[in-house]
Amino acid sequence: MNRRELFKALGMASFAWSSCANAQAPGRIPKVGMLWHAGSAEEEGAYFASLIQGFKDLGYVDGQTILFEHRYAHEQYERFPSLARELVGLKVDALMASILPAARAAQQATSTIPVVFVIVADPVGSGLAESLARPGSNLTGMSNVSEDLTAKRVQTFKDTVPSLKRMGLIVHPGGQSPPRVFEEYRAAATVFGVETVVLEARTPAELDVAMESASTRRLDAIASAPDSMIFNSRGRLADLALKSRLPYMGSNLDEATAGALLAYGPNHADIFRRSAAVVDKILHGEKASEIPIQQPVTFSLRLNLQTAKKIGLVIPPLLLARADEVIE
Repeated sequence: MNRRELFKALGMASFAWSSCANAQAPGRIPKVGMLWHAGSAEEEGAYFASLIQGFKDLGYVDGQTILFEHRYAHEQYERFPSLARELVGLKVDALMASILPAARAAQQATSTIPVVFVIVADPVGSGLAESLARPGSNLTGMSNVSEDLTAKRVQTFKDTVPSLKRMGLIVHPGGQSPPRVFEEYRAAATVFGVETVVLEARTPAELDVAMESASTRRLDAIASAPDSMIFNSRGRLADLALKSRLPYMGSNLDEATAGALLAYGPNHADIFRRSAAVVDKILHGEKASEIPIQQPVTFSLRLNLQTAKKIGLVIPPLLLARADEVIE
């Protein structure tokens, strides 16, 4: 081999190495860390199962071709930073974050390990990414909100409860949804002639107080902004709304299953399942900065007729026809 051929061969080898630098070495089992907001796999329920199923669908076998390190915050978001640092210390190949506070903790814990967030309403506005098309750093993942989702939720609520004039909005300050989302609810409600009364809750106990104050504040109905703490109290909130005979709209489909009158939004379990494909791309050498953030493309309306009957509400026939799922 002459000198020209030698340098050409070395150049090709160098290019091949740089292209595969992020890929897994043959025979090495990749390790993936996951920051969950609840207290256990059982509490995460369908979301935990959907994530694992997503990896199975791609051919991964836990303990054989992939290793998982799960960490649970027990709804104490201040624990996320230490849990993220712990996973970084384990030298995971990818770090997954279930919600926005977890993603922020991961962002602070590492600038080199790829981070994949799963349920984040506004990745760009939250400072996790430069743009949806090109995140630009070591973070990418999934968004659970499209631009006009809030407006569609409010419109659907108004169509369900035509007499709606004063709507309570349960929010978790500092939680999963950025303040912009709260203002979107207020702006959308104004278009339909509905006044919005914000009901803040920073703990599960305060959720009870917020819901119980609805009747004294003469509200016609209650909605909740997207948030994991609110979601985990979905059964309790549905019961309290029913006790006050108030229509209650959740932001997650499973809230309607738990007893809310209705919910409109994406299938969150499916978002968790599809997030496995993003991690798979990273494990095969793609850079997080160049993997576009995915937004939901399909949304469903779930109505609970059992709840409607209990509060004496007749659902308009046109809305029933629009519903993707009806709980009878």
